[in-house]
Amino acid sequence: MELELLTRLHQAMHDDDVAAMVITPGADLQYIAGYDAKPLERLTALVIPHTGSPALIAPALEAGEARESTFARNGGEVITWSETEDPFLILADLVGDDVSGAIAVDDHMWAQRVLRLRQVLHERPQVLAGSILNDLRQKKTAREIELLQEAAAAIESVHRLVPTIVRSGITESEVAHHIGAAIIDAGHTGVDFVIVASGPNGANPHHSVSERVISIGDPIVIDIGGTMPSGYRSDCTRTYVVGEPAAEYSAAFEVLLNAQQSSVAFVSDERTCESVDAHARALMHDHHLDGRPLDEYFIHRIGHGIGLESHEEPYLVQGNTDVLQPGMAFSIEPGFYVPGRYGARIEDIVVCTEEGARNLNTLSRDLMRIPA
Repeated sequence: MELELLTRLHQAMHDDDVAAMVITPGADLQYIAGYDAKPLERLTALVIPHTGSPALIAPALEAGEARESTFARNGGEVITWSETEDPFLILADLVGDDVSGAIAVDDHMWAQRVLRLRQVLHERPQVLAGSILNDLRQKKTAREIELLQEAAAAIESVHRLVPTIVRSGITESEVAHHIGAAIIDAGHTGVDFVIVASGPNGANPHHSVSERVISIGDPIVIDIGGTMPSGYRSDCTRTYVVGEPAAEYSAAFEVLLNAQQSSVAFVSDERTCESVDAHARALMHDHHLDGRPLDEYFIHRIGHGIGLESHEEPYLVQGNTDVLQPGMAFSIEPGFYVPGRYGARIEDIVVCTEEGARNLNTLSRDLMRIPA
């Protein structure tokens, strides 16, 4: 763990009256300790006391992996436990009873562990570590932005292959199979999701795939993402059509395209998260589709943060009055979804800078036409 990060954590813990922070496997552990441990039944936990040095508790049979973590290679202590030991008692000793304050547990800790921790620490109050960590993780470093840029380039290379994969007569699941392989070939270590939503399935933003056969005239929403060797994620959506789309669809898509591009340009460190969402909806409101304003078919938030998780803070949605800050990375992805007919979405990953928005994506956002 870098000294600067530990200093910031200790200061935040002091400000929030936190005696110790306990982080189990997940993105928070990877962020702090550089350890992508798997969440298994044996306890792995990083304990950061308000005073003193942090320590990583790991099962003895995973000691080798734990000692290869960034935390250990930078001199952090690794404490292993055998099959007959209770690691929670080791954890309790590290926390100690001599410092008052709450115990901050990572936001995704298993309930079983939360309750056991409460038991061994004699019912000490618990709070979410996210209240401390989210502020740190939201503001990406220059290196993190480089890694997100690499992820964006990798997933764009997959989208460039889509016109060679999709054709009339192929099923969504067949398309998804080829895309999944291409995501790995592009340098990802894992496929996080593949959405291939054709025709009426496009009206479901999280459709995934089915055995539906793609036909001429079908719009197809393709939303794909994966995990890079660095642990950072990719996420990009483009909309395709086989042949020529209906005139009303094309007109609505042009409105969506303008809303997406204008929303990217709207990003600055003077805007609130919710204002970006509202900006897109206002631009879509005056266009009507099937007698309804287009923004009424826009049924999800405009964006989510991205980093070591596909979805993380900040969330750009009505009600989030947090102000955007330089270093924040998030999607800008308005869409419209007409039940029983079709859908559309355009998604880029954007970084807020002191000069405005930096779009990590370069791929055309136009409706991608595939010859019939």
